[in-house]
Amino acid sequence: MACRRSRKKKLPEAAVAVTIESLAHDGRGIAHVDGKVIFIDEALPGEQIEFIYTDNRRDYSEGKVDKLLTQSKYRTDPKCEYFGNCGGCSFQHVKDEDQINIKQGLLVEQFNRIGKVDIPQIWEPLTGPHWGYRRKARMGVKYVAKKGRVLVGFRERRNPFLAEIESCKVMHPIVGEKLMDLSEMIGGLTIKDKIPQIEVAIGDKDCVLAFRVLEPPTTKDKERMREFGHKHNISICLQSKGPDTIVPIEGEPEVIPYYELPEQGIKFNFKPAMFTQVNYEINKKMITRVIETLELNENDNVLDLFCGLGNFTLPMATKAGHVVGIEGDLPLVNHAKENAKLNNLENVEFHVADLSKDVSKQAWAKQKFNKVMLDPSRAGASEVLHNLKHWNPDLIMYVSCNPSTLARDAGILVNEMGYKLVKAGVMDMFPQTGHVESIALFKKG
Repeated sequence: MACRRSRKKKLPEAAVAVTIESLAHDGRGIAHVDGKVIFIDEALPGEQIEFIYTDNRRDYSEGKVDKLLTQSKYRTDPKCEYFGNCGGCSFQHVKDEDQINIKQGLLVEQFNRIGKVDIPQIWEPLTGPHWGYRRKARMGVKYVAKKGRVLVGFRERRNPFLAEIESCKVMHPIVGEKLMDLSEMIGGLTIKDKIPQIEVAIGDKDCVLAFRVLEPPTTKDKERMREFGHKHNISICLQSKGPDTIVPIEGEPEVIPYYELPEQGIKFNFKPAMFTQVNYEINKKMITRVIETLELNENDNVLDLFCGLGNFTLPMATKAGHVVGIEGDLPLVNHAKENAKLNNLENVEFHVADLSKDVSKQAWAKQKFNKVMLDPSRAGASEVLHNLKHWNPDLIMYVSCNPSTLARDAGILVNEMGYKLVKAGVMDMFPQTGHVESIALFKKG
């Protein structure tokens, strides 16, 4: 007998009335229907709405607002005409000045619910520009014959297809206002259907766009790209395979973007595919807060875990006696070393290590560290925390892009390892999105 294919359960078509109870960590509204949790796009706590289902899973369902019955005081009209279709932003329906306060409330809730930890003191949120702030991005590119054009930008919300947009208000204007120019330029290339993405890297003064190319461009293609770069003051690079294959178009100089931290007198060179914070204004304020809070002096030996390019390592080295940066990515470590030389810092060292494993036998780990900096990925640092017993630091500063994993790790530090949470707060690194950047200080109990 032939096997029957399982069919996806048909979604209910009728709109359902609910009251939004709270927000999920990604900014979606939470409601319950018959005891089952529903995550609803563009819904805010306290609002009475009618929603329609967009997905139905065993443990939860998803939906979108069909009708607002009552409206939150935080709600506003989105400024971008592509909001709701483009997945780049999910929080534009919240007033600019209220977004960070909602995120702060979310942080408190996550600490209480996940970490079982109360925040004794809330940091004043770090805020900056709400629009045009984004300087790093990976934009998708797709030639769509039926539309007769090349799409450049971000994917649709909860959909693998590229959104059809003509501009992006959160991107720095040098790129955000030139999406149609890019579309027109790529549309005239022989390889217009062989470019899946563009790596965007905007420094303090330079903009570099690295085009991933699945086939080599022709001489005429290169000339067209070169002319576009000259016209718009953008350096165009080609990427044939991995990030290490990014090179300028033949005959063009290599442009190395950089950003500076004026308060610490530090300059960072970086390459297009390397991770840097997307929001320079918030990054500057965040680094200053870290250095001032840790009260660094020449007697401090500081360990910076997940150090990347040394975004915190090098500024801390201007105040501390010695700083050690650890990162799992060799190219980033090598570049961090180059930036240390660029800034004439000799009291800093960098090492490659897998921080999910026991590192106690490595030479650098046998040092004594009295202060530790953590800046992990969204997965958090739970696998790393067991290493802290080797150093028993007095202070731990933790910067996070995911409040739920920070809350989980705070629970480990406070409830299992005996540290005290001193302070925590949020930073407006990603306005108009549901992403929450947070920071917490722990002290040895």
